[in-house]
Amino acid sequence: MQDKNYVKDITNIDEDFTKWYTDIVLKAELADYADTKGCIAIKPYGYAIWENIQNYTDKLFKESGVKNVYFPILIPESLLQKEKDHVEGFAPEVAFVTEAGEEKLEERLCVRPTSETVFSTLYSKWLHSWRDLPMVYNQWCNVLRWEKETRPFLRSREFLWQEGHTIHETEEEAKNRTLQMLEIYAKVIEDLLAIPVLKGRKTKKEQFAGAEATYTVETLMHDGRVLQSGTSHYFAQNFTKPFNIKFQNREGKEEYAYQTSWGISTRLIGALIMAHGDDRGLKLPPKVAPIQAVIVPVAMHKEGVKEKAQELYEILNKKYRMEIDLREQYSPGYKYNDWEMRGVPVRIELGPRDIENNKCLIVRRDTAEKIEVTLDEINEKLEEILNDIQVNMYNMCKEIVKKRTTTALNLDEFEKNINENQGYVKTMWCEDVECENKIKELTGAHSRCMPFEQEHISDKCVCCGRKATKMVVWGRQY
Repeated sequence: MQDKNYVKDITNIDEDFTKWYTDIVLKAELADYADTKGCIAIKPYGYAIWENIQNYTDKLFKESGVKNVYFPILIPESLLQKEKDHVEGFAPEVAFVTEAGEEKLEERLCVRPTSETVFSTLYSKWLHSWRDLPMVYNQWCNVLRWEKETRPFLRSREFLWQEGHTIHETEEEAKNRTLQMLEIYAKVIEDLLAIPVLKGRKTKKEQFAGAEATYTVETLMHDGRVLQSGTSHYFAQNFTKPFNIKFQNREGKEEYAYQTSWGISTRLIGALIMAHGDDRGLKLPPKVAPIQAVIVPVAMHKEGVKEKAQELYEILNKKYRMEIDLREQYSPGYKYNDWEMRGVPVRIELGPRDIENNKCLIVRRDTAEKIEVTLDEINEKLEEILNDIQVNMYNMCKEIVKKRTTTALNLDEFEKNINENQGYVKTMWCEDVECENKIKELTGAHSRCMPFEQEHISDKCVCCGRKATKMVVWGRQY
């Protein structure tokens, strides 16, 4: 029997999505607010999710030739001034260290908002010949951006991420690396997190400060808002020229290298919450879940129940990430709700009668389906169920994307669609930034990307009616 009062602690998902989200962050013990305004403390369960994302991603990075490094968190202000567009793009978010002890610093030090400048400076020292290329480096670290409005995981002043910075001999090689990393991000989000992605190129207005081209993987949340979940940037020589990153080419002449940058962050934990969660709490895909299955013994006071549950735990823990709930101060109903709140994919119930019949009950978090399984076959059956949950959760998200994707031929249709069925809106566009600005002003929607898979919806721009050149997907963003 489940404890309905427990669920009352969570705001209804359709009544107040923002409050629902915060309730889950706190109630599922993913994070808590820190004393430092705009910052969070990530708790063990939340950090375990990040570790699983990190480990999966890092393995793909290394398979593609990426090497990990670590660079300073403090960057001299003079370095930031070397790339004008980059400085202007980050200026409002940069925090500076001005004093150390009682002494005022000769030069202000920027607390890392991103590391293009410090990487570029050191690349200019390390690079000599084409034989040194490519340099494909990444760092897992924290960054600080002085955000005005914050929300746990989605937008906090300090957050965890990875930032890759690479330099290459040729334009083609750098462009290929940019797109290669985007594909890795798509695999992480779709295969590990079970969230479908929209891949494409950002418009010039939305691209990263200092980039020649920015590519993105966008994800759609339960409420129809869009989350930019990972980006990969082609810089061409926009940083290598001001930072003097030159090398002797194969003909013995000096030339500038070509550069890329790419990153994902703990925002992905926010994506997991908002794409999969429901009124009972967090819902985690098995591949990323810190606990894939929990054993909840029923009637623990009865002889042999605890012992059998422990025995089952020892067997399954060799293959799966397991937990056993031996808390005596809570009822089984409370425990069921507690583990559902934390999003554990599978609950295994085991009581005296189950043991007598050599069976247990498996309950799926995604569908609430109850499956009776013999203890002899549970090892294989659990694997089958976890695999099915992973696929089903992806398909459930895909169905939401399908329902919340509309097409608009003019502004009236655009406004109607996004107000009545908030989500992705596909339109044709003339590539004029004035039309982009007008749509944002009227609807609150930003251009998400120009998808790689272009469709011909009409010949006319959705905004001005002039000849259209690109299909763009729009959406209100987080």
